[in-house]
Order: sequence, then C-alpha cells, then structure tokens
Amino acid sequence: MKMNVNFRRLFPTIIIGLLVLIIAACGNNDSSPETENEEGTGNKEVTLDSAMGEVTIPANAEKILAPYHEDALVALGVTPVAKWAIGQSVQNYLEEDLKDVPPIEWNVPVEQALSHEPDLIILQNNMDSYEGSFEDYNKIAPTYLMTEETVKDWRKQIETFGTILGKEEEAKKLLSDYEAKVEEARSQLEEALGDETAAVIWAAGNQFYLFEQDRHSAEVLYSELGVKQPALVQELGAADAASWNPISVEKLSELDADHVFLLALEGEQGIQTLEDSAVWQSTPAAKNGNVHIINDPSNWTNKGLIASQKTIEDVLNAVGK
Repeated sequence: MKMNVNFRRLFPTIIIGLLVLIIAACGNNDSSPETENEEGTGNKEVTLDSAMGEVTIPANAEKILAPYHEDALVALGVTPVAKWAIGQSVQNYLEEDLKDVPPIEWNVPVEQALSHEPDLIILQNNMDSYEGSFEDYNKIAPTYLMTEETVKDWRKQIETFGTILGKEEEAKKLLSDYEAKVEEARSQLEEALGDETAAVIWAAGNQFYLFEQDRHSAEVLYSELGVKQPALVQELGAADAASWNPISVEKLSELDADHVFLLALEGEQGIQTLEDSAVWQSTPAAKNGNVHIINDPSNWTNKGLIASQKTIEDVLNAVGK
C-alpha cells in the first residue's frame, strides 16, 4: 500500500480509533436469535429475533453483505459481495479467501452498498458507525441487525449466521472443532510455558498498546489457552471498549512478562524504538530473547473464529515445543 509519509504516521491512529468506535457501537438489546422455521434450512424463509425485533430472512440469500463480520461468513464457506475496508486497508488475515472481493468503506456508504446489489445485509446493532440509517439499508435489501450479545460474542455470530444461512450443522461442527483445537493447544502450552507469563503489545507507528486481559486476541491467550498474565496486565483490569490509550516505553519497564508477542508490521518504527531502548532491553522477555514479533497484527486485533484460530497458531509457532 503506497501512502505519503504523513498519512502513514497517522494511519495506525486512524485504525485504532475506528476499531474502538466499532467495538463501542453496541446497543442494549440482548435478545438471542430464535428460529421459527420448522427445518431451519436456507431453502425456506427464517424468522429470528434481531436488534429491530423479529426479522424474516429471505430464502436462498446468496449475495450477502456483512461489513467487518466477514470472519463468520468465510468460516461458514460463504463469500460476501464486498469486504470491510478503510481506504486500501482490509482485514489481512482473511485475504486468502477474499483477495478478489471488492471493498466497501468501513462506514458503509449507502450508494456503495447499493452498487453491490446484495439480497441480504447484516449489520451491527448500533447504527452510529454507519453512514445510512436502518431504513436506508432495508430499502436496498432485507437487513438484519445483530443483537448486542451477538456483536460481542463471535460464537453467537457463528450460530446466528449458521441459522440465517441454513448452515446450522456446519456452525455446530465449526464450534466443536474449535474447542478441540483450544484443548490441544492449551495442553501444548502448559508443557511449553508452565507458569511463565506472556503479554501482547501492538506497535502502531511509534506508539505502543498493551492488551488488557480481554482486549481482542488477548482473551484467546489468557481465557482460552490459559497462559498466565504478568502483573502489569492484571493491573490494567478489563478493557474499556470506548478507549484504548498508548503506554509509554518507560511504563513498559515494569512489564515483567516472560514472553512478549509484539505485533508490528515489517519495518514498523516501534520495533527499532524498542531495540534502541535500554529500558525495554532490561525487561525479562527482551533479556531472554523471548520477544516474538508477529508481522500481521490483523487477526490479533479482531475477534472471530478464523482470527482466534490464527492467533492460536501464532502462539504455538512462537513458543510451542
């Protein structure tokens, strides 16, 4: 991706701000989807709960638009008509499957949505991050607004999308296979790490973001894989979805993690900053050569089935034995 120097410096901040906006754009409807279709297949209409009440999903919907939630579609074997993007930036970890899919801007401009001629649109429950209104999108195609619970829980997304697409059995198998993957990985990491701790830091430009215990992929690392948290991460507590502030290199001197997963694009300025910092080089992970650089942060800064699977693979490749 080509960009001038000034924009490149600003770009990580733009990305972070938009990610925070997307995560924070959640309402208060906790309804769970309930199908009223006898067979629950894509061959018939399916009526289920949404953030706008009951919605009838058309039979055999094929041209589906679900910006920022393509992870669930791809996992279920469905290629969307367009993929979420910020300019030329996309969710890189999905590009193996979506490289030929055209982008749609992150705020889903109504004219762009119309141009892709979807026959089903799936959006988040809160409309604040979108250019159009629910009525605007619903005029283009039947529009399903996920409940807050579904937005926050990727497992619920798999289940809900499975119901919408008539792929309930596929959804169940995906979740079952994932749990088996987690158990196997957890066992390997118990042997490889024991009581050693690990932290996740995102270097965006020359700023550093320490992941709280439940921020994006950190939830996979700590809650699912059972990796121990260093004291500084424990002190942070739960993530605030509405904000995420950078941490100074001086504060990172307090990070007593045995391992650090450093998320940074190749050539990112922050990598050199840490290498040149005596403060950073004095931390346990740096002194022992246990700073594991991950050059594709995209799956680590998202939540989804595929994102979680790739995060597990990154962890095992870095520290698994």
